[in-house]
Amino acid sequence: SFIEVLANKAPIVYHYKIINEYPHDTKAYTQGLEYFNGFLYETTGRKGQSTLRKVEIKTGKVLQKVDLDKKYFGEGMTIFNNKIHWLTWQAKKGFVYNLETFKQEKEFAYNKSKEGWGLTHNEAELIKSDGTNKIWFIDPVTLKEKKSIQAYTNKYAVKDLNELELIDGKIYANKYQQNAIVIIDPSTGIVEGIANLKGLKKEMEKTQKLVAQDEVLNGIAYDVENNRLFVTGKNWGKLFEIELVKKQ
Repeated sequence: SFIEVLANKAPIVYHYKIINEYPHDTKAYTQGLEYFNGFLYETTGRKGQSTLRKVEIKTGKVLQKVDLDKKYFGEGMTIFNNKIHWLTWQAKKGFVYNLETFKQEKEFAYNKSKEGWGLTHNEAELIKSDGTNKIWFIDPVTLKEKKSIQAYTNKYAVKDLNELELIDGKIYANKYQQNAIVIIDPSTGIVEGIANLKGLKKEMEKTQKLVAQDEVLNGIAYDVENNRLFVTGKNWGKLFEIELVKKQ
């Protein structure tokens, strides 16, 4: 038997304002996205098509790229201590890459979580989603899973948590196939906010035919220094800089 503990208050609902639009590779099946030192770093998925990329924001130009072994389905990534950490989907394995050369340096296993989906970090740990409502905290030295939290609103568990970003101490997570971002307290799992970004999908569909339930919103990157929030989707032709606004 088990019990479920719900949040004690309803999440704040956000909509958004588009600040800028930039080109994005329509062949990039985005799984991980991160801003670092003026550039975007991106991982893409699907077996035989998974890549790690360094991207120029304004042009969308891929400046550096390396392919993942064709037997793996690449997932989320994050940069911690100047190393790129990259997950795979169902192989229960991740890889560590040199930030400058994109050379693979080591691999690590995750045996407690179900799969590999999204990845971000705080100052002391890697933070990982696995497609459920669980978020895992990984020791950056041993690369072992230490603990997990579960994401809940005041009404239900929030599953299908995908790409992650830590912003102002809160975990921002794409909710897979919902074209939404949920904002989670990493100490409790309480979902404090929900951002409805379905309008971005509609904006994309003005110029691009998207595959339903596949080419969805996925990818969150944050520029701390300039307070810029970037989002994109799988095979989307645009990267959006947006501002989240509380719904009145």
